[in-house]
Amino acid sequence: MPSSPTPGLARFNTADDSEATAALHEACASTAWGAKLLALRPYADVDALFAASDAAMAELTAADLAEAMAGHPPIGRPKPGDPTSAREQRGMADASEALKAELLELNLAYQDRFGHVFLICATGRTGEQMLEAVRTRIGNTPDREREIVRAELGKINRIRLTRLVAEEGAAA
Repeated sequence: MPSSPTPGLARFNTADDSEATAALHEACASTAWGAKLLALRPYADVDALFAASDAAMAELTAADLAEAMAGHPPIGRPKPGDPTSAREQRGMADASEALKAELLELNLAYQDRFGHVFLICATGRTGEQMLEAVRTRIGNTPDREREIVRAELGKINRIRLTRLVAEEGAAA
């Protein structure tokens, strides 16, 4: 039996379309993903929102994924003044200069190979873990890497949606 919507989810469910669209765009830069989630409102509970997010993520085209990735800064270089990217990349805060330099070098090599930023759900990961992940993933085929990116985006979206529907004044 589903639970009732949280106050944050209720606010999101009843927000006007432009406000909800803006909130979804903050969670994920994919227009297609946001449109699918917007169209399915209202959500009975957070699990229904997550299920819709996961389904929308699974349907994204390569172009939609590229649009979503464009909204993410490189690991080790959060967007200045952006508390979300700073919070998510907190594991890099205490990284050594040598680790940051190696990560930058691998980020650039990854971008050359795949044509987009190295994307990982950085929340809760250390700089060393992120460095090891890019070292491992740079050897993937483009198709394999696209599916890993899709899964990582799905994790990031769930974290961001959780914050969206939990925050005071959610949907803005």
